[in-house]
Amino acid sequence: MNKEMIVSSTPHETRVAILEDDHVAEIFIERERHRGVVGNLYKGRVSKVLPGMQCAFVDLGLERDGFLYVSDVVDAAEQFAGFETDDDDAHAQPAAGGRAQGGRGPRRDKQSAPEVKIEDLVKEGQDIIVQVAKEPIGTKGARLTSHATMPGRFLVFMPTVNHVGVSRKIDSREERTRLRGIVREFREQHGFQGGVIIRTAAGGRSKEDIVADLSYFHKTWTEIREKSDSSRAPAVVYREQSLVAKLLRDLLTEDFTAIRIDDPAEHRRIVELVERIMPALASRVKLYEKEFPIFEEYGVQAEIDKALRSKVWLKSGGSIVINQTEALVAIDVNTGRYVGKKTAGRLEDTILKTNLEAAKEIVRQIRLRDLGGIVVCDFIDMDEKKNRQKVFQIVEQELRRDRSPSKALQVSDFGLVIITRKRVKQSLERVLTDPCPYCAGAAVIKSSTTICYDILTEVRKIGGDLEGQSLVLRVNPDIARALKDEERVVMKEIRQAVGRDVTVRPDAFLHHEQFDVMAIG
Repeated sequence: MNKEMIVSSTPHETRVAILEDDHVAEIFIERERHRGVVGNLYKGRVSKVLPGMQCAFVDLGLERDGFLYVSDVVDAAEQFAGFETDDDDAHAQPAAGGRAQGGRGPRRDKQSAPEVKIEDLVKEGQDIIVQVAKEPIGTKGARLTSHATMPGRFLVFMPTVNHVGVSRKIDSREERTRLRGIVREFREQHGFQGGVIIRTAAGGRSKEDIVADLSYFHKTWTEIREKSDSSRAPAVVYREQSLVAKLLRDLLTEDFTAIRIDDPAEHRRIVELVERIMPALASRVKLYEKEFPIFEEYGVQAEIDKALRSKVWLKSGGSIVINQTEALVAIDVNTGRYVGKKTAGRLEDTILKTNLEAAKEIVRQIRLRDLGGIVVCDFIDMDEKKNRQKVFQIVEQELRRDRSPSKALQVSDFGLVIITRKRVKQSLERVLTDPCPYCAGAAVIKSSTTICYDILTEVRKIGGDLEGQSLVLRVNPDIARALKDEERVVMKEIRQAVGRDVTVRPDAFLHHEQFDVMAIG
């Protein structure tokens, strides 16, 4: 697969698109005023301990307190104590703020482990070093952990454990032994404390490359500890790298044929970074110098605009409709304009073709929009089990391209496929849009007819108390037109309810659903 990275940079905002075979696969946006906090380390202060929920709230100096579950605050050094450790079982990709995912790793007998309670670990008013594992989303504060991880290009540093692990994807035992030896030698020479996971990218790299990561970790952690000692909580003691630096660190491989940047200063920084981490790819970093916006040139802006709409058309003529709610995302598949080929064919074949195309597009949209949590996909019902299985296999196949941990489950009796996907930040829609001031996120507003009936009901409630006073209705211009034309019968009933003439005053500043019933004189 050929990949390209398109970077649009301004002093206020950085936008990055990942193209896979010329199709936009992922979008990342970072605004200087609202930089993401995942990966940042804070010296926080425990503001509240909730034994009933086994969590604590920690003041980070952000808009909302972060929350720390008991499982994330247990002394991380104990995670590798009291049981046998096999370094070869470690995996190279620990989640931010968590232990390595996907490897068997060291395990503890849950039945023999003593129960640890949050109130025994932290106290209200206590200072604590925590890392943000998940961005604040909606009304929820940031998810925190006291088990910090700092990813580098070839290694992942875990300052709270004492363990050296190697990615299972590095097959050669000699190479694994060589890499582990480099790390252990550095630790002994420099008195370097903390755990290290050797990533897959480290395979075949020189000793200098590995030592460069170790030296960076050693220097950075020393600075973090010094800043923590001299700072008063709440304070940030380590800030994660810029968006582009993080993406290059985590994503850059030989698959990338080009990295295109439209800002000269950012271009120079990226060239320097690529020369340091993958010198062979430095020539693929290109400065985009056309006046036409780079996102327009490569079709990225059009994909962003489409991603903000609920309906996505398929090439066959079918469509998918995506609706985000607070708890989950619902995706519905429709045949739309697609009715099959002119030649005689079965309805089942037409539905299967639509569902297979929809399955690929659904996963693409999940990645593009960065949807997370529970995603319920309602495919068109199919009678044959083998066809339902084909659709599910396509979903699983496409999800393998996704970097975020995800899992699909087929609910055969209802024709549903449920996808769970780890959510660590706001979706594209939440980043780029605000709730509609009219519908407040409901996606609907009352019809003009309904509002006219509401006015009639209100007038009837106060009609007996007017005592000879005149009645004035202040309404939105659309409602004024409705009362004059299609709802004139309602206007007649309003006059009958008060026994006198009624004045209607249009006011363009009123919300469509808002009205005032005023008694005058």
